[in-house]
Amino acid sequence: MKEKVAYGLGDTASNFIFQTVMLFLTYYYTDIVGLNPATVGSMFLLVRLIDAVTDPLMGSLADRTRTRWGSYRPYLLWMAVPFAVISVLAFTTPDTDYQGKLTYAVTSYIALMLMYTAINIPYSALGGVITADPNERVAVQSYRFIFAMIGGLFVTSFTLPLVSKFGGGDDAKGYQLTMLLMGVLGMFLFLLCFAGTKERLKPEKPLLMPLKEQLKAVWRNDQCRILCLVSVVLLTGILLRNSLAIYYVKYVLNRPDDVTLFVTTGMVGGLIGCAFAHPLAKRFGKIKLYVGLQLGAALACMVNYFIPVNMWLMALLVHFVWGFLLQMTSPLLWAKMADVTDYGEAQSGVRLTGVTFSTIVFFIKFGVALGSALSGWLLAVYGYQAGQVTEQVNDGIAFSFCILPAIMSVLVVIIMRWYTLDAKQLEATQQQIQAARLSATH
Repeated sequence: MKEKVAYGLGDTASNFIFQTVMLFLTYYYTDIVGLNPATVGSMFLLVRLIDAVTDPLMGSLADRTRTRWGSYRPYLLWMAVPFAVISVLAFTTPDTDYQGKLTYAVTSYIALMLMYTAINIPYSALGGVITADPNERVAVQSYRFIFAMIGGLFVTSFTLPLVSKFGGGDDAKGYQLTMLLMGVLGMFLFLLCFAGTKERLKPEKPLLMPLKEQLKAVWRNDQCRILCLVSVVLLTGILLRNSLAIYYVKYVLNRPDDVTLFVTTGMVGGLIGCAFAHPLAKRFGKIKLYVGLQLGAALACMVNYFIPVNMWLMALLVHFVWGFLLQMTSPLLWAKMADVTDYGEAQSGVRLTGVTFSTIVFFIKFGVALGSALSGWLLAVYGYQAGQVTEQVNDGIAFSFCILPAIMSVLVVIIMRWYTLDAKQLEATQQQIQAARLSATH
């Protein structure tokens, strides 16, 4: 349990950045820095093109790394301090003209995502080498996402109050000092994660395969391709809803003072949902449970759309239910990543943990970028201007906040029809891997 907690603390640290980007970065760029929402949307998508190169490179680098601490853990130690520094710089607003602010925003956001890649890709891959037991993998990821949600809960509960307290009326300064606090906390949590975990699944031989061949091997893994597609669709819907939450509460529900309560309620639902993932997966199986939860999340979003704007408590309850159902799927998705890594090893005879995880994580981040970009583009299409909204803008925000995420969850269910790694298939995969390793030693 201590090791599971230590591993989970790494995602608490990661979520100080990930949840802040999901929930507040669009608003920060449009309403604090003063950037055009369509430009912000395009910027988010641009950075993902860079991730298309850096993510597999980082995964391959981690797979090739050999130290006395293992292949993936060392990066938690090496990158903890740079992670904290870049977090602050990304939420620093220069006193310059519009073009200068845009240039700084693009540059600092690229730096932030590069640093996130450098520490989060090895951290994610670490979850695939702690244990080979499929059930324990769900347990490890459940702990991870419980602590991830604790990090998210900190972000939703304290970001805006801390911005107000530290800024004293200057929100730009408030965001900078708030991220300084989160960056330092994240640094210490990554160091605790490094100290408290152990790599148990180690490659039998040095990885000599060129990166191009590694990527080809991963892409031949049909189950990996399915998870990539699931990831981009799912995260597009999640980011649309999370990015627009502050606009939905502030303008559609006309409750600007209750933004923190609303997003925190969804995070609490997610935290509780993660705790149920392991026992329910053991009972129903990862695939059936995942599909059922996506359908439930889609239904919650649809119900949300038809709630009258004056029924605040009902909107709050539905957002809690959405968070509970959708975040319960997170440990299941990441446990399946370790499963498809095993499946890939059985296919190719080479274990490519870092490259497999980094490939899927790229599509997760592409979904994050696409959802963030869509939120910016849609706000521009609806005619949104900071602090000034019309009925047309409100209708557009409500539609994008409720209906589009529901559609994405339904698409995920359709895609999952082709995912076949159930308990029986995984057992056969593990036996195949063990037989191949035994044969290689004789």
